[in-house]
Order: sequence, then C-alpha cells, then structure tokens
Amino acid sequence: MVGLATLLSWILFARSWPDIAAAFGYMETRGRLSGPNSALLAMILAGLAMAAWSVLVEKVHRNPSTGLDWNRRAPLSDTLGISTTKIAGLWATWAAIGAFYAIARWYWDGPYLFAMQVIGAAAVPLFVLSVPYVVWIDRVMREPRDAAWHFGAMLLGRGGWDGARVKKHWRAWAIKGFFTAFMVSILPPGFATVVEADLVSIAGDPVRVGGTLFALLFVIDVQIGTVGYLLTMRPLDAHIRSGNPFLGGWLAALMCYPPFVYGLMGQGGAIQYEYNTADWAYWLGGHTALLWLWAALLAGLTAIYAWATVAFGIRFSNLTYRGVVTNGPYRYSRHPAYLSKNLFWWLSAMPFLVTSGSVTDAVRNTVFLALVSGIYYWRARTEEAHLLFEDGKYRAYYDWMQENGVVTARLARLFSRAAPRRAWQTEPAE
Repeated sequence: MVGLATLLSWILFARSWPDIAAAFGYMETRGRLSGPNSALLAMILAGLAMAAWSVLVEKVHRNPSTGLDWNRRAPLSDTLGISTTKIAGLWATWAAIGAFYAIARWYWDGPYLFAMQVIGAAAVPLFVLSVPYVVWIDRVMREPRDAAWHFGAMLLGRGGWDGARVKKHWRAWAIKGFFTAFMVSILPPGFATVVEADLVSIAGDPVRVGGTLFALLFVIDVQIGTVGYLLTMRPLDAHIRSGNPFLGGWLAALMCYPPFVYGLMGQGGAIQYEYNTADWAYWLGGHTALLWLWAALLAGLTAIYAWATVAFGIRFSNLTYRGVVTNGPYRYSRHPAYLSKNLFWWLSAMPFLVTSGSVTDAVRNTVFLALVSGIYYWRARTEEAHLLFEDGKYRAYYDWMQENGVVTARLARLFSRAAPRRAWQTEPAE
C-alpha cells in the first residue's frame, strides 16, 4: 500500500508538473512528465518506499525465513573465499543473460529497446555493487553456500557443488532475466496514457472513462509487479526460494508472453480469438446505461487483477516460490488474477459476436478464447503443484480454500473435480 500511494503521488505530480513549474516561475516547455524516464522513476520511487517500509517498519530483515542471522558476524577471512566463488557464479550468469539479450532479435525492436537501454545502463553499477553486497551478506548468512555458490564452484572447478542446486540457480535467474526485460519494456506506454489523459473531455463518455480506468489499474499492476522482479533480496525476505521445477509450468507461462504469445494469440496466431470481432463498446453502442454498467464491471475485474499484484508486493513474480500469500483477493480465490483477467477478456472481446455475421467465425473465436482460458487453467495447476510440493503452509491454505473459499469452493463443487491433495508427495521432474 505504501508503494501504491507513492506511485499515485508521482502520477499526480507528473500530471501537475506544468502548473508546479509555473508556480515556481520555471518556464516549462516539456509539458506533463509522461516520458519513459518518468515511468521508470515512478517504479523506482515505489520500490524504494516498499523496501524502506519493509525494513524500517515491518523489520522483515529479521525474519528467520531470510536465512540471515544479524547477531552472527563471521570473520571476513572465513567467508571471503565463499563470496568470491559466488560472485564468479553471479557474474557468469549475468554475462550469459546479456548474451541472450544480444542474440534474441526481439529485444532490439519496439518497446523492448527501452528495456535494453535501462538494463545496459544498470549493468556496470550492478556488477560493481554486487561485490560489497555479497561480501557483506555472506558474513551474516547462516548458510552462505547458496545456489549461486554452487554454480560458481562448478565453473571454477571447486569441489562440493551440487547439480540440483545449480539447476535451482538457473531456474531463478532465467525467470528474472526473461520477465524483468518484459516488465521494464511495458512500463512507459500505460504510464503515458494515464499522465496525459484529459479527464475533463472524457468525463461523460463511459467508454473513454472505462479505458482510462483500465489503463490506470494496469499501470498499478505493471509498476508494482516490476518492483517485485527487481527486489529479490534476502534482507527484504523477498528472495526466490525456488523456481517452478515443472516443464509444464514453464510452457504454460511462456505461452502467455512475448515473443511466444504472438504466434499463438496475436494477429494471425494459431488461436487468435479476435477475428472479425469488435468489442464491448461497439456491441453495446447507443445504450448509455448499459455502457456505464459494463465499464464498471470491466473496471472491477481489472481492479481485482491489480489488487492481486499489490497483495504480493515485493514478492511478486511468475514461476517462483517466495513465500505464501493468503490475504487480499487470495482470501476468496487461489487464482484471482487469472480468473479476473480471463473474465475481462470474455466480457470485453465478446468473441461470440462477429462483424462478418459468420457463424463459423463466432464458433472459432469462442473455441480459441476457451483454449486461452485453458492455458491459464494449466498455469494455475502447475503453480499449485509447485507450491504444494514446497510449503506446508500452502498445503493447509489449499485444503482450506477447497472447502471454504468464497470463489474456489463453489467452483470446486460446480465442476466436481478431484483435488490433487497428494500432488506435493511427487518429486518434480526436471
């Protein structure tokens, strides 16, 4: 909530910048602060506020789950060898991720260009600051030989490394490398839309009001979500405990993001569900009351989606186990984000209505959007399998929700499906 308040404050400041500048006698020529750097600064400010609150107020750095013992200050001579091995592993990992960015052509076109500029500017400071950070944190870690150390030991030919820990290291960093670039790339567009929105001119138009609300809520989701990918740090108790070890989980998740999503759901994709379609504004046009009602319904669904991200806070990311969240919308559904997102698509795209009048188009679109929803159901099941295997708290939450969750329990009874209550007893396949 502190991050959300900071983000909204910066948006208000960015919108009001011309008036603020004029009040201080500054001749402003740029207008509102809606550019990519302003969007990036919004995320940085929100992240700093969230990190500060976590440490100074919630004191999360003292949680046992961090793996840190601040009363234990090991002599530097005892941990320096461990630290150098870990730094070698981290630097090699970052170099490999950088090489992947350089080879993958989609990172050098469109919105990804901004992400590459940001990551490129941050690369040298990241390499330099990693040295004092790792040396410092290893002195208070109860077990400093973590997954990064095992990868470094493998590279340097030192004994004691474990192949399973090396795989764990790479799963975590593959997630960070792939999704961080994507999240940074989508920061600017929505932010600019919100900052530049002319609230006076759209006030009486339910379609434009709805569109602006959707944009604001997606900005909240993206900004807070990006913070989650960046602040995977032990002192914040937000480190990645494990990446999803199931191949199906990776396939289901990656199908929903660029570049893979374009070949599936994009224009001309295998399961494109918006062929000869319009949208809710077109089909409900001329019915003002219904347009307002539909805009409110879609905004409510988008708000649930954003709320789910805010509930995770600095622990948000795909394909990871970083602790268990049971509050916010997760009190009512195990997958509120997926549920609200898919309902939004069904109610906004209306794939069963087509401008061509073709029954074939309507059936195809409906089937294809059903397949998209099926992919998200697959994602949900693989994420559950991961968390059920990892954490007894999630197993207790899963069972309670199956019987008592306002949404989950009703859906379980509706579909009468068998719950995988023993899924965590099966070792995940690599």
